[in-house]
Amino acid sequence: MLSRVAENLYWLARYLERAENTARIVNVNANLLLDLPKGIAPGWAPLVDITGANTLFEEHYKDYGERQVMRFLLGDERHPGSILSALNAARENCRTIRDFVPREAWEQINSLTLYAREGLQKGLTKNGRHPYLRGLITGSQLINGLLDGTMLHDQGFEFLTLGRYLERADMTTRIADVHSATLLPDTDEVRPYDNIQWVSVLKSLTAYQMYRRSAQIRVQRGPVLGFIFKSPRFPRSVRWCIDHIRICLERLPRNEGALRVNGRLVRSLDAVDVEHLSQKELHEFVDELQLGIGDLHQEIAETWFLPTEASAVG
Repeated sequence: MLSRVAENLYWLARYLERAENTARIVNVNANLLLDLPKGIAPGWAPLVDITGANTLFEEHYKDYGERQVMRFLLGDERHPGSILSALNAARENCRTIRDFVPREAWEQINSLTLYAREGLQKGLTKNGRHPYLRGLITGSQLINGLLDGTMLHDQGFEFLTLGRYLERADMTTRIADVHSATLLPDTDEVRPYDNIQWVSVLKSLTAYQMYRRSAQIRVQRGPVLGFIFKSPRFPRSVRWCIDHIRICLERLPRNEGALRVNGRLVRSLDAVDVEHLSQKELHEFVDELQLGIGDLHQEIAETWFLPTEASAVG
C-alpha cells in the first residue's frame, strides 16, 4: 500500500464524515427551532464556536445571524470545513485513487457533491433546510454503505475506516459540546426546556430511538452524556469509535505508537464519570479528548503517510 493511496483513503473518509456531521451539527439547532415554544430561539454563534472557525467567520461576516452562520457552515467555499468544501475535498481525494474504490461509490460521491451545490440556496431557507440536510446525511450514509459492502477489506480499507472513526469521534464530542456551549440563554425562563436540547442532540446523532432502547428512561442530561461518550454498542459513541480505531490499528504494521496514543484516549474515557460533569467540566473534558484525537491523527500521519507536503487534500 503506497503512502499516497493510504493518505487519500484516510482523508476521503474524514471529509465524507465531516460533511455528514456538520449537517448533524446544524440539525441540533434546526431541531430546536421545531421543538421549542414560539418566542424562544437558540443562538447560532455556538455552531461556529464548536468548529473553531470564529476568526475566519468574522473576517467575512458582520454578525452571527442565522442566515450568515448557515451559509458559512453549509456552502462557503472560503471555509474548508463547510459541507460543500468537505465534499469537494472528498471528491478530489477519491478522484486520484479511483482504482481502489468501487465505481458506484465514486459516482455517488459525485452525485452528493452536485446535490450539495445545486440545492444550497434552497437549503439556506427555513422550509428547505431540513430536507436538504436530511439528503446530505442520507447520501453520506449511502456512500459509506457502498464502501463497506463492496470494497476489498484490505489495508486500504483499514485506512478508510481509521479516517471515518477518527473524524466521527471528534465530531460526536463537538455535537455534545453544542449544549455545553449554551445553545439557549442560561436563564430561569429557559431551563424548563433543558431536556428538549438533549433530545435534539440525540436526534442530531440519529440516536434518540437507540438511547431509549438502551437506557429505558426519559431523556436526561447525565444518561445522554453517558450514552454518547461511553456506549460500547452505539456506532456513533466516542467509545465505539475509539474501540474500532484500535481494531484497525492492530491490523496495520508499525502500529506501536498509534496504539499507545489510542490507549491514552481509552484511559481518559474510563477515568471520567461523564454523567456527573458540570457544564464547564464537560467542555474541558471535550477539549482534552479533542487534543488526544489530534495526537492520534498526528501519530498516524507520521507513521504511515508521506513526511513531505501531503498529496492528499487534507
